[in-house]
Amino acid sequence: MRDDIQERYQAITRRIGEACSRGGRRPEDIVLVGASKTQPAEVVAAVWHAGLRVFGENRVQEALAKSRELLSPPFSISDIEWHLIGPLQTNKVKAALDLFRTVHSVDRLRVAEALDQEAGRRGLTISGFLEINLGGEESKHGFPAAGLAEAVSPLAGLQHLKIVGLMAIPPPADDPEGSRSWFRRLRELRDVLASRPEWPDFPGWLSMGMSHDFEVAVEEGATHVRVGTSLFGSRG
Repeated sequence: MRDDIQERYQAITRRIGEACSRGGRRPEDIVLVGASKTQPAEVVAAVWHAGLRVFGENRVQEALAKSRELLSPPFSISDIEWHLIGPLQTNKVKAALDLFRTVHSVDRLRVAEALDQEAGRRGLTISGFLEINLGGEESKHGFPAAGLAEAVSPLAGLQHLKIVGLMAIPPPADDPEGSRSWFRRLRELRDVLASRPEWPDFPGWLSMGMSHDFEVAVEEGATHVRVGTSLFGSRG
């Protein structure tokens, strides 16, 4: 298993590098987030041994249990950077901050405010991506693209949740190229926020691209790609 994962990890990093070359970017500016939802601890450990250090989980309780298992023998892995990439309910904020310091799925004001307040109580500063529902799909969470700058302006002044960028999952497409226009749209929305006076220190990161379209995402400006199946194999 470890040999297969090593080959997949190397193939993905090579493909990221090639996409960077096409887009005039540097591979070191791209964060590969291993989307490890439902993957057992031993598979996560194998990917860690291959070289990955950033892992993304969808469910808070699953991530907490998995992180505790990985901290213990026989794994004893303590230097994983955990990112929350799935939806977050306000009643799970306290549990989430027991592990996560980066949240890719800040999908409404109430969640952002709850994260900011809880981080403040703990003396933490955490990073958050605003999730954008680019296609206006009922099945997806996120802020609508229309009127985004005005809708999220109250979050610019938060003290403990630092908004670092935007995240989106485009509508389904049969071909990776079908995602390109959506990625460009997310980049345009990022540029609008970056130009606003209330966001003077906005890093403008872009969390976009998954197993089927991460190369297109990198070409279009992604700073974080969330890759699951291509890295881990079929989900458990």
